[in-house]
Amino acid sequence: LTVIQDACDNIRKSRGIVLDMDKISLDDSKTYELINKGDTVAVFQLESGGMQELCRKFGVENIKHIIALVAIYRPGPMQFIDIFVGRKKGAIPLEYDQPLMEQYLKETYGIMLYQEQIMQVVQALAGFSLSQADILRRAIGKKKIKDMEAQHDKFVEGCAKANGIPAAQAERIWENIKKFADYGFNKSHSAAYAILSYRTAYLKANFKPEFMAAVLTSELGNSEKLTFLINECRTSGIPILPPDVNHSDVNFTVDGEAIRFGLGAIKGIGQAVSQSILDGRADGPYASMTDLIERTEGLNAKSLEALVRA
Repeated sequence: LTVIQDACDNIRKSRGIVLDMDKISLDDSKTYELINKGDTVAVFQLESGGMQELCRKFGVENIKHIIALVAIYRPGPMQFIDIFVGRKKGAIPLEYDQPLMEQYLKETYGIMLYQEQIMQVVQALAGFSLSQADILRRAIGKKKIKDMEAQHDKFVEGCAKANGIPAAQAERIWENIKKFADYGFNKSHSAAYAILSYRTAYLKANFKPEFMAAVLTSELGNSEKLTFLINECRTSGIPILPPDVNHSDVNFTVDGEAIRFGLGAIKGIGQAVSQSILDGRADGPYASMTDLIERTEGLNAKSLEALVRA
């Protein structure tokens, strides 16, 4: 959230555009293009190597797809990724244990990915009330064997009574429900994550220098991560300008189409000295090293040497 806010501040300063992230389009083609290329370093929830590969294979077309990927890329449901991708691409036939299930499982290609879907399925098939469906979800999620068995009989009887589903078919569906509920993810949780994934991807796709400057600033004290992110900027065509006492801010900032290295990221300088350099600059640019020393509080031999080396 801080990175998103900092990126919006950078965009306002560099381009004069005031972005309201609650009102951006969820159908931005550049955003989906970026995700499907796997160009998702620094994109919330989508930046691991495995997730980049999944985005490339899957072909994300809308926000529902991002919600599903966030939910499926976890230990447990990962075993269904190949079926999920295959069904989406049309390489594996899309099948439902019972036609009534289609309206609830269509968006996840027949896989019960979310806890909410499991609750909807047992309501539709066995006539469970919402509260009964939630008791079942809890029993399976927490592996309460006694509670599960009690729900099992209700489910089989309910399927026969509500929809005339034979006991053998109801048993098969029950086994699937048990399997999926074990890994089921809360869709509302996944949706909140996916919105942040989309927003960070949107910023990277449309305002890359401003977004990457915000990401770099968020890792100010982590030199290993900064090195990785700076290389990422360079390979994606964003020049990184060296630190400069007359141009740099404490944080990483946007300078035209480039990113200016922040004084606060120089080892041995820190926030206080960086801020002092900025405060001294209020009277105009520094003309010489002597001028810098005279107008700055807290500059000692060690921090001066760090500046020289930088």
